[in-house]
Amino acid sequence: MGAVKSKRVPRAVREQQMLDAAVLTFARRGYRAASMDEIAELAGVSKPLVYLYLNSKEDLFSTVIRRESEALMAAVSAAVEPGESADRQLWGGLRGFFAYTAEHPGGWAVLHQQARTQGEPFAHEVAAVRGEIVEFVTELLGAAAKEAGCVGELAEREVAGLAHALVGAAESLAEWANCRTDEGASGEWARLSAKDAAATMMNVVWAGLGRMMGGERWVPGELVGHESRSGTRG
Repeated sequence: MGAVKSKRVPRAVREQQMLDAAVLTFARRGYRAASMDEIAELAGVSKPLVYLYLNSKEDLFSTVIRRESEALMAAVSAAVEPGESADRQLWGGLRGFFAYTAEHPGGWAVLHQQARTQGEPFAHEVAAVRGEIVEFVTELLGAAAKEAGCVGELAEREVAGLAHALVGAAESLAEWANCRTDEGASGEWARLSAKDAAATMMNVVWAGLGRMMGGERWVPGELVGHESRSGTRG
């Protein structure tokens, strides 16, 4: 009786195994220090096979960025319920974002820490994804502003600025939250859940947005007297 041949792993499956190993290695070592030898060993394949499937280290890193970016966008989009109010859609998107970054810390580290600091073309690819998220948030905040009757150049500028600020704050909070560990009764910070992180952002942004839509504006103290004299305070 002849020897039983081992089942051949399909190329698509093997490639994903290599990409999974690359994500972990890039997140742990950084792009510069990561080696193709370590990636191959972690994936359980030979280094020549990694080069055969994914070409150079630069191409491999680009492929990882695209895969993780697409997965992040898919997670955010899937969490948003079409037809819901603007606040419910934003709430869903934030929960999707924080859930993904918590469940895929390696991928998030590659996108937020590694790719953005390695120059072109990596930074450009990440910036493009970030731009999509900012555009999505801008549309939601713009819809809320329109519903509240807050229109005009000032409203559009504030909505755009708030969208950029929200995305930046969410990125920072995701990085901070993913660095927390559960420390029991020690009194140290525990890891934030995706729901907690999303609620934090909604409380900061939506509460402030609601007051802004109602016509309230914060004015620096040194300008209050000037605006009162000129009759432009509002």
